[in-house]
Amino acid sequence: MKYSANSVWENKDEYDIAIIGAGHAGCEAALAAARLGYKTIIFTVSLESIALMPCNPNIGGTSKGHLVREIDALGGEMGKVIDKTFIQSKMLNQSKGPAVHSLRAQADKDNYSRTMRRTLQNQKNLDIRQMEVTDILVENQEVAGVQTYSGAIYRCRAVILCTGTYLKARCIYGDISTHTGPNGLQSANYLTDSLKSLEIEMYRFKTGTPARIDKNSIDFSKMEEQKGDEKIVPFSFTTNPDDVQIDQVSCWLTYTNEKTHEIIRKNLDRSPLYSGMIEGTGPRYCPSIEDKVVKFSDKNRHQVFIEPEGLETNEMYVAGMSSSLPEDVQYAMYRSVPGLEQAKIIRNAYAIEYDCIDARQLKSTLEFKDVKGLFSAGQFNGSSGYEEAAAQGLIAGINAVRRLQGKPGIVIDRSQGYIGVLIDDLVTKESHEPYRMMTSRAEYRLLLRQDNADMRLTKLGYDVGLIDENRYQKLLEKERLIEEEIHRVKHTNIGTSEEVQKLLESYKSTPLISGTTLAELIRRPELSYEILAPIDRQRKQLAYDVVQQVNINIKYDGYIKRQKRQVEQFKKLENKMIPDNIDYYNIQSLRIEAKQKLSEIRPASIGQASRISGVSPADISVLLVYLESR
Repeated sequence: MKYSANSVWENKDEYDIAIIGAGHAGCEAALAAARLGYKTIIFTVSLESIALMPCNPNIGGTSKGHLVREIDALGGEMGKVIDKTFIQSKMLNQSKGPAVHSLRAQADKDNYSRTMRRTLQNQKNLDIRQMEVTDILVENQEVAGVQTYSGAIYRCRAVILCTGTYLKARCIYGDISTHTGPNGLQSANYLTDSLKSLEIEMYRFKTGTPARIDKNSIDFSKMEEQKGDEKIVPFSFTTNPDDVQIDQVSCWLTYTNEKTHEIIRKNLDRSPLYSGMIEGTGPRYCPSIEDKVVKFSDKNRHQVFIEPEGLETNEMYVAGMSSSLPEDVQYAMYRSVPGLEQAKIIRNAYAIEYDCIDARQLKSTLEFKDVKGLFSAGQFNGSSGYEEAAAQGLIAGINAVRRLQGKPGIVIDRSQGYIGVLIDDLVTKESHEPYRMMTSRAEYRLLLRQDNADMRLTKLGYDVGLIDENRYQKLLEKERLIEEEIHRVKHTNIGTSEEVQKLLESYKSTPLISGTTLAELIRRPELSYEILAPIDRQRKQLAYDVVQQVNINIKYDGYIKRQKRQVEQFKKLENKMIPDNIDYYNIQSLRIEAKQKLSEIRPASIGQASRISGVSPADISVLLVYLESR
């Protein structure tokens, strides 16, 4: 039932933009809007929930590290904060090509939240308010303000929904069900009704988290130690690498076994996932341990990572064993794992289900199609993960400002960034489960590497107003140095001297019969720009990030050129815009399903239309002919 306050009154403070929710999406949205000079207020049901990490205590990971780098390149905050608060850092997938290298940092989660909260508190143009928002006020299909549980009305010109997993949230394990948000914090129980009254279609999704175990009850001698990288690479392009070379804590690896799986199988009837007690759909790529045992019955063990939650706590996160089984079963299954035989649970594992939306109701700018000035970001859009949320929050914050400025919203396309892939997938493709970013979703991932995110997106951040002149000039200087060095390397000849042949022999590289260029040697799989330093007499001392770009651009030159040609073809379809007022039902040769899907999603371009499920290549051909005839 919709909530109605007994006394309604109007707050006289004036705001341009209101953000509802202060998780990772809300923080980026609020900071972007305030930094662009617009009076902003962020509402949260609890100040303790600001930048909270209710699940895994880390930032980054495969493809997610790319998102953090892109957020930073655009002028966002996540990368800076994790650089200040990490306790272990690793570059993943180093045995593979640079397209899938992904930075991942273990966070001191309390320190991360405190640091982000302090950033918000000290941000000019930004007010923080602990209060539940119950209504979105809309006049003539345009946002006019919000109303809180206390009855206060805050007038504003744009609203960004960043409610995460709090809307009508319910935490469940066994037959225990509590109507709370994550970590036992207050849920938001009334806003859903207001959104439904605006004819916004809602879903019910779920996610989960494993137990937290007392460090003093773990036998680490039965586990494999997982150390951080010797040379730490920061997330933010503005962080001095020398400042992040710290002593790191270790994580630990162990495994489930057949005894663990038997305990789970015997108790599946007590799992709310299988009893029907949980309505929401969970994430395919981050399943509970119950799901793993059922769906991967051929596997006799699963990895379990024991990760510290911070420097000032003994809580250890049991990654890989998310569950909603009853408490007694949790004890039995955790204690069947080597090293956890005497484990003491501090916080039970639980599943959480919550209200979210079908993101196909949004434009690519993350504004609702049918309510002007209403934007949406984060897990509320049906995604999962802190990084996906932060990326959407940043774009929503920027575009809410641009709407108030009377400027077109920015849309990062699929060839520009993982952020573009993420948002395009959310707003065009039907999703029946929480969306998770993966490198395999990006068609042009060799171009969208995490190491070049600044060169892809910092110019856009500068144009928007989130990147200052000094940082932009440093980028231009970096690009100049890279271009000059690539040109020099391509035109530097290497002879067949004894020194050269000895170097090649030491790396088991084929000896030279005649002279060649330095670039041709770099292209050999076993060699690199850095390895060839002893035979490169004219080389200047260059920063690591410049050296990295020179090496990658020369070594993968052919592949990069091929992918750029693919992008040119992609851009042709992206640049064929579709009028807003087009009536698809009047296009005779379109199939019925295509007419329905195109009318529902209303793609902005032919490229976007081609990615809609149910729209065939033949439908696209018909649409192109129709547009040309007009």
